[in-house]
Amino acid sequence: MAVSTRNATLLTRSAAAVWHPCTQMKQHETLPLVPIARGSGVWLYDFDGRRYLDAISSWWVNLFGHANPRINAALVTQLSELEHVILAGFTHEPVVQLSERLSALTGGKLGHCFYGSDGASATEIALKMSFHSWRNSGRPQKTGFVSLAHSYHGETLGALSVTDVALFKDVYAPLLRQSAQVPSPDWRLAEQGESPRAYAERCAQALARHLEHHHRETAALIVEPLVQGATGMAMHDAEYLRRARAICDRFEVHLIADEIMIGCGRSGTFFAHEQADITPDFLCLSKGITGGYLPLSVVLTTDIIYQAFYDDSVTRGFLHSHSYTGNALACRAALATLDIFAQDNVIETNKAKAAFLGRASQLIAQHPRVKNFRNTGMIWAFDVDTDDPTFARKFYQVALERELLLRPIGNTVYFMPPYVIDEDDIDLLVARTLDALTKAAA
Repeated sequence: MAVSTRNATLLTRSAAAVWHPCTQMKQHETLPLVPIARGSGVWLYDFDGRRYLDAISSWWVNLFGHANPRINAALVTQLSELEHVILAGFTHEPVVQLSERLSALTGGKLGHCFYGSDGASATEIALKMSFHSWRNSGRPQKTGFVSLAHSYHGETLGALSVTDVALFKDVYAPLLRQSAQVPSPDWRLAEQGESPRAYAERCAQALARHLEHHHRETAALIVEPLVQGATGMAMHDAEYLRRARAICDRFEVHLIADEIMIGCGRSGTFFAHEQADITPDFLCLSKGITGGYLPLSVVLTTDIIYQAFYDDSVTRGFLHSHSYTGNALACRAALATLDIFAQDNVIETNKAKAAFLGRASQLIAQHPRVKNFRNTGMIWAFDVDTDDPTFARKFYQVALERELLLRPIGNTVYFMPPYVIDEDDIDLLVARTLDALTKAAA
């Protein structure tokens, strides 16, 4: 594939000056970076006009397409009024509106919003807030955390402490606090003949046994509801969340719902925990909350937690901050994103798109190398039966050759497209994925 002078120049400059995330940079000696000039809808374009269907929403953040005109317009208006102001001692209209609207989406049950910059920051905030609220409530011994096996919650040190992905965690183990892991309700791990719900119930029993012995020193359980993303789109039955909520209540342990990836409609409901008819003590959101435009995260929590910090003493306050906390531009992008949800009836529209993609992808599900084809809301995944340790890299490359941006997690290929994907794009995605699979798995 020929590369233009402009593309080649940008590739050289980027490789020399930019340390790219989650990347072994040496691999780019043989696997070139992809220079992107612009985006429109589900498509990304390089400087030569080659296009790539963004089937993973650019690291799971983009909900309504690149260069969405409605979000663009909202940002232009906000830019002429206020770009940012310190949120300590000051406030502004976009952050107030966003907090009110997010709280309303929880039925007012989570009425207090604390803002950060990214998903890992939200995890850090929730962990610290849980511990500190117990301390302020006279139970300082509750310092421990529990997460699911194979869970991922971010890569800062606190978030990494409750992550259970060896690739990210092992090298930093000497820097991390220990946490406990309980069995994942990932239905791929069920016994033969055991239903996803029965397996979820069995995993919940294991959680109960753990907390029976360790609840006195445990502050919180942190869970990615319905789908554990970075471990390979591990999906589980909502019964696990219902049981976990009851178990946490019984043993006086907080429940943190990490909806950084799965929130904002990805699960088929706006919040994934809605499908279990529960309310967590902490709800972490990021990624799609601004439609993929600007860094923003938020932790919503209850009035009980908030009141544990409400005091004349400064040291009993939650003394955590980010320079760009509650950034006005990011909050305006989030408000424009919520407007699109409300005005376009997105959750219902997505159900029809999910059904269409489900029907269209049956040939993938029937491929002899494919197993565990699965779907939750606007997420699809399948595992490829191969022993090739380079499969993910090969598949990524052959997909790019077919105008697809797909980034497998190990042997798991997944779709998480922007919600603006149409039926023609879906047909193209499925047909070319099938072609890429046949070549990469050969």
